[in-house]
Amino acid sequence: MVKGGKNIYKFDASKKIIMLNLIGEYECKLDAKGRIMLPTALKRQLPTEAEEKFVINRGFERCLVLYPKNEWKSISDEVNALNLYNKKNREFIRYFYRGASELGLDGTSRMLFPKTLLDYAGIKKDIVLFAFSNRIEVWAKETYQNLLTDEPDDFASLAEEVMVKKENGERSNDLP
Repeated sequence: MVKGGKNIYKFDASKKIIMLNLIGEYECKLDAKGRIMLPTALKRQLPTEAEEKFVINRGFERCLVLYPKNEWKSISDEVNALNLYNKKNREFIRYFYRGASELGLDGTSRMLFPKTLLDYAGIKKDIVLFAFSNRIEVWAKETYQNLLTDEPDDFASLAEEVMVKKENGERSNDLP
């Protein structure tokens, strides 16, 4: 194991670091210039390797995804390994990288979000930062609340479908 900031990383059999485990839900407000102050509790979870640098891009369901810079490298390496002779791969790559921007924290732990990405996500002022795994989803507060009120009728069935292992030990879908 290796410690990075306050995080502990584990190595898989190939000696690669396999998981950053950010966690938490944080309500924030954009200032008039489109900046947020990164919550201290979230900042403490970041690995020193990130050097307070991030990459933000479009996520699924009209949110933004904020990656610590060191985590972005791993994700972009995976995307860059796709076969460019496959048209669907090229389309995915173009969409995945569209709008991706590097961000840093200023002296007061604020970061400035690109206006085009804020517009994409419908973010005006109130936001929710939802941290999990190696990423932070950035949501317009109202959109996030609507997403949560649209909870599946039977969460237990959904959990069984996506989390139960098959006989061969693999999950029933392609969870990373």
